[in-house]
Amino acid sequence: MEQQTHINKSQFEHKWYPNIKYLLVGVFFGILFVKSEVISWFRIQEMFRLQSFHMYGIIGSAVLVGIVSVWLIKKFNVKTIHGEPIHISPKTFHKGQIYGGLLFGFGWALTGACPGPLFAQIGTGATVIIVTLLSAIAGTWVYGYFKDRLPH
Repeated sequence: MEQQTHINKSQFEHKWYPNIKYLLVGVFFGILFVKSEVISWFRIQEMFRLQSFHMYGIIGSAVLVGIVSVWLIKKFNVKTIHGEPIHISPKTFHKGQIYGGLLFGFGWALTGACPGPLFAQIGTGATVIIVTLLSAIAGTWVYGYFKDRLPH
């Protein structure tokens, strides 16, 4: 089977202005994150100290929605808004995923910030999170630089 370099790359040229809908969805999710306290350092610490079900309930709900969504996409052959088929590639397990998951979890526990809501945290005035954002960008760059030499 031929290896594709861009598995989910669209075959169509797109104009820039339809991306405004993604900006609006991002703002909506930012508000949702703030209102549900997903970005709260206190709530994240509660989760890692096993003191509250709040974050586990939110994460569990998201996992359930993801499972149902992928099942529906596969069952009904859902296509993109441009009519392209959605292909979900099979995933293989690598021991590097354990190391990466542990590193991610430690970083999350130490900073109280998951990469998803970093911008929402900064938007609420927690500007110290800029350090976490820059660290996440640096970590991504370092991984990209060394990925061929890391356990996968």
